[in-house]
Amino acid sequence: MTQDAVDREVAESHLSDRARTWASTMDGHDATLLRTAHADSHATIGPVAEHPRDRREAGEEVPPTSGATVASGAGDRAVAEEPDPFRTCFERDRDRILHATAFRRLAGKTQVFVFPEDHQRSRLTHALEVAQVARAIATRLGLNVPLAEAIALGHDCGHGPGGHASEDALSPYVDGGYDHAQWGADVTLSPLNLCRETLDGIRNHSWSRPAPSTPEGEVVSWADRIAYVCHDFEDAAHTGIVDPADLPSLVVDRCGTSRREQLAAFIDGVVGASARSGRIGMDADAADALAAFRMFDYERIYLRPASVEQAGRVVDLLRALVDHYLAHPGDLPADDEGPADADEVDLAGSAEAARAAVRYVGGMTDRFACRAGVRLLGWEADRLPTGLDVT
Repeated sequence: MTQDAVDREVAESHLSDRARTWASTMDGHDATLLRTAHADSHATIGPVAEHPRDRREAGEEVPPTSGATVASGAGDRAVAEEPDPFRTCFERDRDRILHATAFRRLAGKTQVFVFPEDHQRSRLTHALEVAQVARAIATRLGLNVPLAEAIALGHDCGHGPGGHASEDALSPYVDGGYDHAQWGADVTLSPLNLCRETLDGIRNHSWSRPAPSTPEGEVVSWADRIAYVCHDFEDAAHTGIVDPADLPSLVVDRCGTSRREQLAAFIDGVVGASARSGRIGMDADAADALAAFRMFDYERIYLRPASVEQAGRVVDLLRALVDHYLAHPGDLPADDEGPADADEVDLAGSAEAARAAVRYVGGMTDRFACRAGVRLLGWEADRLPTGLDVT
């Protein structure tokens, strides 16, 4: 057995059940004419009208496709509102997410590399790239573009510091486990009073979740994977962790070695297959290349020993912080970023205190969490995820 194989076996032995579930969605699901992101994908669309660039430049708009989600009035919200005189309900959702504290904090949260350098992606730039891919697909398919953008921008707002390791860290404190998609829709973004369709797309964007109820939500499921597979590879290549020459021939032959080529191939794969089949999916050869690409990223980037070590440090830090706030709920700030009600934290160690602690720690940026570890827990810098000067 090669050393690389030994390293992968050791890394995989430390995978949580949640990470194994995430890994199990490598290939998507076979449908009659295409590959779908969710096992129960069901959204359908009618014939798609082609409107290339020159026709759009001439002032033509892509006509809505049958099955596209229609904006109506103020939208279907938990708390009724008056409609905006100019913006559709989904345009309002997009704007609310863009201005939300939770969205801004994504700038300080891990995508792949903790404390990314200037050229590397953060969770915020990832969300922006997902929105671009989702917009490209939704526009060409004649779907509701503002809804796709709103879902894409909000899809990762439930992520804690340190990337997906935060889900493993916070799961023991949450009934049913901490899932960033559900937490983002049902807790983090709930004060925004977003439309049902927007929240549904955010809640169910992960391939391990049930299918979203709208075609725009399914578009974002694909856009998320397309974006991160391509840009995580690009970031790792810039740091010298991987080399484009090492990509599987299936990936290179189908979508090339540059991000521009790769995004174009995968976007075309979704648009072409969805237009032909009337369902949101990707043609088989492009989907196979995307799966092989993700497997390459998984083995060479996400599961490399340094990544596993960093994830372990994140888990230790976040659990220690939650335990601290459980024991000292009075340390939680009494403002809109802390507990919603002082009664939540009256009883140290209670379920209410746990929820308040998870909400606060989950909202932290990487840097804030590390400095809290130094300030509240007395940790030395060598116990923290590497890469930050905390002085």
